[in-house]
Amino acid sequence: MINNKVLAIILGGGQGSRLHPLTEKRSKPAVPIAGKYRLVDIPISNCINADIKRMFVLTQFNSASLNRHIKNTYHFSFFSSAFVDVLAAEQTPGNKGWFQGTADAVRQSMHHFVSHQFDYFLILSGDQLYQMDYDKMIQAHEESNAEISIATIPVNAKDATGFGILKADENNVITSFVEKPDASLLPEWESEVSDEMKGEGRNYLASMGIYIFNRDLLVKLMNDESTIDFGKEIIPQNIDNHKTLSYQYEGYWTDIGTIESFFEANLRLTDDIPDFDLYDKSKRIYTRARMLPTTKMSETKLKNAVVSEGCIISASSIEKSVIGIRSRIGDGTIITNTYMMGSDYYQNLDDVSNPNVNTLGIGARCTINNAILDKNCCIGDDVKINGGSHLEDTETELYAVRDGIVVIKKDAIIPNGFEI
Repeated sequence: MINNKVLAIILGGGQGSRLHPLTEKRSKPAVPIAGKYRLVDIPISNCINADIKRMFVLTQFNSASLNRHIKNTYHFSFFSSAFVDVLAAEQTPGNKGWFQGTADAVRQSMHHFVSHQFDYFLILSGDQLYQMDYDKMIQAHEESNAEISIATIPVNAKDATGFGILKADENNVITSFVEKPDASLLPEWESEVSDEMKGEGRNYLASMGIYIFNRDLLVKLMNDESTIDFGKEIIPQNIDNHKTLSYQYEGYWTDIGTIESFFEANLRLTDDIPDFDLYDKSKRIYTRARMLPTTKMSETKLKNAVVSEGCIISASSIEKSVIGIRSRIGDGTIITNTYMMGSDYYQNLDDVSNPNVNTLGIGARCTINNAILDKNCCIGDDVKINGGSHLEDTETELYAVRDGIVVIKKDAIIPNGFEI
């Protein structure tokens, strides 16, 4: 079944500099998350669960791996109109430049969208972790006769200064909007929220960057080429002229905008009852079906660990860590507070036993703490990596440090005995 009323647009973002070096060789939506998924799988899966199966992903930086992932993952029936297409920034006779912002990306791609039949645009971000039923938001949009709807989430005063904050009346119609208000202005921006949210001090409604627009309205708004961003321009400029609904969401949601937030979101998956539920059949997260073998472990002590398929692990212990697909970890190694993304391929036995060939994964007797290991790393024996607040931000050819988190770069080769 396909929801033919809706066309989904997933915004891949710009260069992703705040997620560097994870975005050094890939676009932000293609960054691996939770050991076996990619960030773009989250909004796509939310769409599929709501029977929205016509999606465009807009990107402009390092889009090759994103293209490959989507091509290898999302296959629909030949007799269906369903699709997931990647649109990279393209030069046309009418436009010679890159996307200048979220709205400009939609404007430049509009000729691809309007060839389809639909009533509503669903605008989504490609770098957020959440599970939302878009059906309910669309239903609320229709029942209120809104022209624009914004998904909102209650936040506390500390977080409010980093978001677009809005106020709504008793019918959830938005009456005012401010982008990243100063803390001194916050008392004027408290909104009516549930008792549970009040109890947590979450009295401010923040925009989640998830929008519904009536088709004809957005096509019209895109004619104004001076507006390039939804949050900073399109929304504030139109709430007075077009009925705009606040759709309040109180589930788990986090913006994966920085290395710190990315790291925290992954490690929270190791909680006994994680806020982001990968085990709920009604909110399934889809990704590429790889047909990998089972994971094999030898005398490894595990505590609050998430281990993906296809791994060969002889570590001494793994605690509060996420271990990605095809990971290899050697004897006596201790891993804590770490996200290891794994590998894209297996080495053959000849390579593994050849002392002149760098072996994928982590070697023997290593100690890894507070780190992100990107794909296809070769970490030698007796390596010590200890991230934390004692480390200053830095950038080298092999690794970077961001907010005390050591990020080993994709394909990096770390020699025996190396210490960070």
